[in-house]
Amino acid sequence: MTEPTRRDFLKTTSAAAALGTGVLSSVSAKAFASGDDVVKIGLVGCGGRGKGAASQALQSPGNVKLVAMGDAFRDQLDGALDNIERSVAKDETAIIDVPEENKFVGFDSFQKVMDSGVDVVILATPPGFRPMMFEYAVNKGLHVFMEKPVATDAAGVRQVLAAAKIAKEKDLKVGVGLQRHHQTVYRDFINRIHDGDIGDVRALRVYWNGGGVWDPRRTRDQVKSEMEYQMRNWYYYNWLCGDHINEQHIHNIDIGNWVMQKYPVSAIGMGGREVRTDPKYGEIFDHFAVQFTYDDGSVMFSECRHIRNVWNSVSEHIHGTKGIVNLNGSKPRNCSIDWFDGNSERFKGENPNPYQVEHDDLFAAIRNGESYSEAEYGAMSTMSSILGRMATYSGDEITMEKALNEGPQIVPALADLGWDVAPPTVPDSEGRYPVPVPGVTDVFAAPGS
Repeated sequence: MTEPTRRDFLKTTSAAAALGTGVLSSVSAKAFASGDDVVKIGLVGCGGRGKGAASQALQSPGNVKLVAMGDAFRDQLDGALDNIERSVAKDETAIIDVPEENKFVGFDSFQKVMDSGVDVVILATPPGFRPMMFEYAVNKGLHVFMEKPVATDAAGVRQVLAAAKIAKEKDLKVGVGLQRHHQTVYRDFINRIHDGDIGDVRALRVYWNGGGVWDPRRTRDQVKSEMEYQMRNWYYYNWLCGDHINEQHIHNIDIGNWVMQKYPVSAIGMGGREVRTDPKYGEIFDHFAVQFTYDDGSVMFSECRHIRNVWNSVSEHIHGTKGIVNLNGSKPRNCSIDWFDGNSERFKGENPNPYQVEHDDLFAAIRNGESYSEAEYGAMSTMSSILGRMATYSGDEITMEKALNEGPQIVPALADLGWDVAPPTVPDSEGRYPVPVPGVTDVFAAPGS
């Protein structure tokens, strides 16, 4: 597997960009055909994003029917079903019919959902499981919407890239939850960057600096095993989450790649645990600062942190030779182009909910038999985030080529998962997990070696 080029990036983003602007370039005359016009979906992963994604899929144009659900935990599944029913209650084209025999629980529930006769599967579990699930879906011939990131290790990215190639050969439609690609303000402003409105891009600054996500949802006395404890509190364990540079900051890193129309060739970084040091926060860092370098020498300065009561921002800033573009996904009216000649322009157009638009685009492609693949750039933006993590954990400069081709697998195989099985990382006698130490940690070593 070789380092991706700008041509690769353009090729893998062209279908999504065309759909995002309402242009459907037909490569197949076939329309969706399953005997009627109802698209049957299955949901795997019934947490917050799973509930949202299923609701948005059900509310996309045309008749969509939720027929199967799967999760590691039954309480999550039942809560999600109730939430989805209330979310789509007013949409007459949204059909929910999940009989008891189509409610699946456990590590292998994804296989049972996909074996139940669905046309599309939504993958919204913790991202560590995404590669094995995506591969299974492609082998079953299913269309896929999968949340970002698509992996937590380089081995998983390699697995996704291999499955993505097969998905294209089968003409399967694949969406990835990097919703900014479907957000009007981002499409408009990034198109203008590509058209040269701010001259040549020299540098980028991207941030996801915030106060952090949810605190652990279960205490040790509320679970039956270490595996259940980590699964319930998945955000704080690398095999499940990939650290917040991967799970959360991927959005901003992905914007940098989109602007540059290619991927970083190397990264250096620093970070650690300064505030969130309690054992309940598992093994992840609470801050990262990474410099990603592209093949033309341009640098993307990247920051993310989970620290409260400090300067925070979730935004992207693109510095060109003629001016600066400032982007903010949650505040489109604050997005602007500031030219060095003193002129400035703010975004004034409509800005539909990109979480809904990404599903509208995917389901339009399914119904119309149009080419649609977001898997490759989803995988490579995931790999860019993992590269940043590896560089920070090690303290070394690491190339994309080495990280992608030699990065180890940290997620167990399905056969090695179980409620009484030890996870890849376990706590010591005081309940503390081993935390990476720059200058000491070998990020190319397999877990336990």
